[in-house]
Amino acid sequence: MTYDRLVCANCAAPVSEGRCPVCRANRERLQQENFFAGLNPTALVALLVMLVAAVALLAHQTA
Repeated sequence: MTYDRLVCANCAAPVSEGRCPVCRANRERLQQENFFAGLNPTALVALLVMLVAAVALLAHQTA
């Protein structure tokens, strides 16, 4: 899950802004939990497209 859209229950601000200690603690926890947690969906799609292109190129080279 990305934290860029989460809203803090303590201060009602986006967690990604880190306005209060609760936001900062949750943002840090989410960043440590998963490498992909900090990436937005567009970046994940771009990585997937690059991976598919690399596999297709590899398949074309070996054929």
